[in-house]
Amino acid sequence: MTDRANMTDIGEGTGGGTGARAGGDGAAGLGGKPGERETIIRIDKLSIGYETESGYVKSVRGVSLGVRRRESFGLVGESGSGKSTLALGSIRYLAANGRVTGGSINFMGRDITTLGRAQMSKLWGRHIGMVYQNPSLALNPSIKIGRQIAESAQIHQGLDKKASFRKAVETMGRVSMPDPEYVAGLYPHQLSGGMLQRCVITMALLNTPSLLVMDEPTTALDVTTQAVVLDLVASLKKDYDSAVFYITHDLAVVARICDSIGVMYAGELMESGPAAEIFRAPRHPYTLSLLNSIPKFEEEGRKKSLRGIDGMIPSLRELPRGCVFSPRCFMAVDECRLRAIEMEETAPGHLTACHRWRLAEEMEREIRKGKSYPAPEGTPVSLSVDKLSKHYAPVRGALRRGAGKSLIKALNSVTLSVPKGCTLGVVGESGCGKTTLLRSITGLLEPTSGEVALDSQGLPASVGGRPRSLLRRIQMVFQNPDASLNPNQTVAKCIERPLKIFSDLSRAGRREKILEILESVNLPSAYYNRLPGELSGGELQRVGIARAFAAEPDVILLDEPLSALDVSVQATLVNLLLELQVKNQPSYLFISHDLAAVHHISDLIAVMYLGRVVEFGKSEAVFKPPFHPYTEALLSAVPNPDPDAEQVSVRLEGSVPSPSSVVAGCAFHSRCPRVRGPECSDVSPPARRLPGSDAVIFCHIPLEELSAVQSSPYHRTG
Repeated sequence: MTDRANMTDIGEGTGGGTGARAGGDGAAGLGGKPGERETIIRIDKLSIGYETESGYVKSVRGVSLGVRRRESFGLVGESGSGKSTLALGSIRYLAANGRVTGGSINFMGRDITTLGRAQMSKLWGRHIGMVYQNPSLALNPSIKIGRQIAESAQIHQGLDKKASFRKAVETMGRVSMPDPEYVAGLYPHQLSGGMLQRCVITMALLNTPSLLVMDEPTTALDVTTQAVVLDLVASLKKDYDSAVFYITHDLAVVARICDSIGVMYAGELMESGPAAEIFRAPRHPYTLSLLNSIPKFEEEGRKKSLRGIDGMIPSLRELPRGCVFSPRCFMAVDECRLRAIEMEETAPGHLTACHRWRLAEEMEREIRKGKSYPAPEGTPVSLSVDKLSKHYAPVRGALRRGAGKSLIKALNSVTLSVPKGCTLGVVGESGCGKTTLLRSITGLLEPTSGEVALDSQGLPASVGGRPRSLLRRIQMVFQNPDASLNPNQTVAKCIERPLKIFSDLSRAGRREKILEILESVNLPSAYYNRLPGELSGGELQRVGIARAFAAEPDVILLDEPLSALDVSVQATLVNLLLELQVKNQPSYLFISHDLAAVHHISDLIAVMYLGRVVEFGKSEAVFKPPFHPYTEALLSAVPNPDPDAEQVSVRLEGSVPSPSSVVAGCAFHSRCPRVRGPECSDVSPPARRLPGSDAVIFCHIPLEELSAVQSSPYHRTG
């Protein structure tokens, strides 16, 4: 599908010649056999730097790799590892203070490091497409979708307005946009996150580019929307005959869609090669540490500490001698700290920059050690929610948008309970009512009906009616700690506030307590007087957790506390939460769209859809067949970093219906892949209790039928 008629401006040698001389130059993912697909982009010993007020920073140093046509190459690593800088630098799309300082970039047969900005502008959009992490920032909110997309075809293909609009609508259809002509007439704010991301992908594909660069395109999406976008990305390289550069910190995503991967750390490539080979047999301790930071659907690994990675990526102004990863490496010896190493081929196409890669099996044994955190047995119920509902009247503004609409039923008769010292995980797509549930429990929202009880004592519905003694006992950790912490107050002040409100400690006593709390969340005392702006995302979240624990609560509500964090930081926070729970015995209500993390940390799980609980029970029961069909769809959408895992694909059509929809039967029936007809649409589903368990599924389909067609999410083929 690639338009080759207008590629003469790029230069000669767009055929298989680039691939023919690959193989001996250390470029990852390249072959050199006659007849292989040509290499769309090859970078060789590329170095990139930035001029800053405090001096020159070497952000990327000596990286070599290549991507062939119809191949997807994943760049993975922690934040600050240089992934985005490398990808953007390889297409010469850096900020004004960034520049390529060494090496070459061969794009379809020509070294583009010699091209000026005007020449590069002809490539951007026409032969190189870009998909950004946040689609809402990539689209103009005041211009209709169709016009924004069509503009690219007008600029790069010279089409008139009508022809470019037709092209836009046609391409939107090819990326599975529902009713593309209708969507083309909408504004960005009228679309869901998944539809917005499809619009940005459409814009990038409109001119059939040879290279598509995707920078964390699914980070902010829930699991089912992410799965649809990933399926789309996997098909694009074939349908559009393109090469794909995919940037992410999520190794499970890379395992799902990428043919080859490069693992970056502090501006250098640590390991690269075929994705399946690296996931099966990682040869660098950094890669192994990243893989073991990911919670997996393995029952034997549940409620155990994750390995994580101690320390932080070094400052690019003060790089260590020898291997740049050695200060954090659990396998490092003196040779690693004193002598750098070039990439070495450890297997065909598999390159590693490690002195000790031959000890990979020893690395694996060392890293798999983990501490267990068993759930307490027979503890009384700490928090209970009984038939909790929250309904809103539709908004009637100047345009009277809510006129004639039914009530918005954000919560519908939700009943849950959490024993003392245990964790209840709540999962579901965006808009299913998870956050409304938390806010109703805290009293920030006053429920329409139902009751919240703490140790069997009913709580006043509104936070304003609760005495301090009750307020202390329920605390919350928010999704975005940088938004929930006062940027003008020090870490000490942030933690001190609940101590002032809920304790009678003196000033000296509060200082001693703050230092003790900082130590408990693994933050040095040096952080006492730091401001939030001086902390990383993981450090900010630790302060948020510290503030919640300062009140010594009985229940802590965690609203997406791991969202958008690196896998290594997520692992550290999961371990911290498990450790603090054992030590202090609070109950957790843990909300996340990361089902693997929920499975790992939770004793009980509630699956919510359209304000209702559709499945509830112990973690080991909920995540084993039979599942509710909605749970089955959620699990099938989770990317699995295990290349030998067998995963059944169940994709949901459409979006979650409006909470104002009147549903007589099962709330899920309009999207259910196993719907049985009027029985599901007209009759409220019965509660089916799993044999030998207290787990409950609200579904018309008999459990025997569900068991016969469903399989475990962690089934392996090898």
